[in-house]
Amino acid sequence: MSTDPSLHSFDPVRPILSADRREFLKLTSSGVSALALSSLINKGSAAQVGAAEPQLHHEQKAKSVILFYMSGGVSHVDSFDPKPKLKEMHGKPLPMTIERTQFDANGNIMASPWEAKKWGQSGLEMTDMFPAIAECADDLAIVRSMTAKFSEHSQGNFFMHTGFPFLGYPSAGSWVTYGCGTENPNLPGYVVLRSNKAAIPHGGVSIFGNAFLPATTQGSIFNISDKQAVPNINPAMLKGEQRRALDLIGTLDRRFADRTAAKDAVISSIKNAETAFLMQQAVPELTDISKESEATRERYGINSKDGNKAQYARQCLMARRLVERGVRFVELSCASYGIGAGGGGNPWDQHGDLKRGHGAMAGQVDGPIAALLKDLKERGMLEETLLVFTGEFGRTPFSQGSNGRDHDPFGFSVWMGGGGIKGGIAHGGTDEFGYKAAVDISTVYDLWATVLHQLGIDHEKLTFRWSGRDLRLTDVHGHVWKDVLA
Repeated sequence: MSTDPSLHSFDPVRPILSADRREFLKLTSSGVSALALSSLINKGSAAQVGAAEPQLHHEQKAKSVILFYMSGGVSHVDSFDPKPKLKEMHGKPLPMTIERTQFDANGNIMASPWEAKKWGQSGLEMTDMFPAIAECADDLAIVRSMTAKFSEHSQGNFFMHTGFPFLGYPSAGSWVTYGCGTENPNLPGYVVLRSNKAAIPHGGVSIFGNAFLPATTQGSIFNISDKQAVPNINPAMLKGEQRRALDLIGTLDRRFADRTAAKDAVISSIKNAETAFLMQQAVPELTDISKESEATRERYGINSKDGNKAQYARQCLMARRLVERGVRFVELSCASYGIGAGGGGNPWDQHGDLKRGHGAMAGQVDGPIAALLKDLKERGMLEETLLVFTGEFGRTPFSQGSNGRDHDPFGFSVWMGGGGIKGGIAHGGTDEFGYKAAVDISTVYDLWATVLHQLGIDHEKLTFRWSGRDLRLTDVHGHVWKDVLA
């Protein structure tokens, strides 16, 4: 605790007894930092505040998760699940029943404009749309049989993040933070990274929300394009004023918490304020990459002339810095080039001009993701960091219009790496056209069951009692992909 005499010359009872209305409003208007410091002083140390106890059920293989979320729908048949049949039958009708698509403007089979090849010592097959990621094939487990229940962006984003297609359920990042606790009380357990050009995916910030879980588990958005990644992170009060405010507000909040039925909500609010106070020092240090070498900056692509790539590269570097500091769950966001309907919150949504749109999007994320994977591996961190790459669905093997693809929730690909995952393998498969999952059909519930398993959590045991029911991330479903585990 500071030895500044201005912090010790103040009678803590005085604000309650003698503060007039003007002084009260002045002090409480900047009370987040004050409240936080009050709890820190009263509880004695930062290590005691806001840190949930882990609820581990078995050995933990991974300590953190980094989610590369490709909002809009990456075409699996053009990337991680190449199909020779599309080239063979290009321009012909699909010889199977076509389910209703988002726009029902379905054309004929469309060959991929990217070439497929085998990569790494494992010979894992994928196209050259993501050449840098493909060079890391021996560290990846591709799941080629993913399915989703929804083909609309908002519902798909909610479903992929929460296991439910609508508001009111916690994001996977919140569940992970709730189950694993936090290793660093100075930072949130769940951080969403974005830049000025990266819009929130359709569905809004609620896809990062905590819903009925404690407010301390909600996602915190860091905009790394801004000078302050977190708005208003700098203290707004002098130390002496902060001391007067913290004693006043802390006393009032403790009295209120003792009288209200929503005591848990008040306590969560206090803990969030405590984290906010600690972040005043932690966030500026975190986001200052001046000490990173020029070689590191170049490797990630931070100096790229493509502004979107440069910002995504900065996100990837920041993701490494966050997991280094014990943050449990980090999610990255893509920016849009506005090609083929892919704009705003769904940048991968190329209903037209697929080659140009997907090519630009792949160029944005490919090098930075590969650089992060290699950086983590060289630092000995990949073993305890689980990487997950997914969108809300895939895209059809037949065209929409002349050169786009519509949404395909019936079979698509995701990949995982690090965190105790076996590399150089593929799990499951789609039919010969890549239209529907056909082998070892997989679900969102299986994905999160596997992620939780690697974090030391049994997905069936991680529950929260709400409205008379024990709810969980995987609802009443989910199986761990055991054959992808190392």
